[in-house]
Amino acid sequence: MITEQPLNVLGGPLQACSFDPLTGFMRTGCCDTGPEDTGSHTVCARVTREFLDFSMLRGNDLVTPRPQWRFAGLKPGDRWCLCASRWLEACLAGVAPPVVLEATHENALRIVPYELLREHAWQPNHPAAPRD
Repeated sequence: MITEQPLNVLGGPLQACSFDPLTGFMRTGCCDTGPEDTGSHTVCARVTREFLDFSMLRGNDLVTPRPQWRFAGLKPGDRWCLCASRWLEACLAGVAPPVVLEATHENALRIVPYELLREHAWQPNHPAAPRD
């Protein structure tokens, strides 16, 4: 059986989003997806304080550690696979976190227009980019 390698929104191989914290719907470090991922956790983003606050107000606490789900809690600058619809909602509200295009699964394009992702692409050499 031949399995196809997942692709990113740029058309290349899907890159890892984060291993620390370990992200992805399947906790593989990648924004892989499948039929059981009804939330489409396909957008790899570097979360910001504004986005974390926005998500909390929407009932999704991404800050509090939840060891039973192998979730340590996020802090600004962490990379995380977000639900494409939540990222789009945040974008429309003006608080979308920067996107790592190489690590964002192509299925995100079913929900989020490529132009929006590109406009919010994380640029590590940009003067405003968070430092690691």
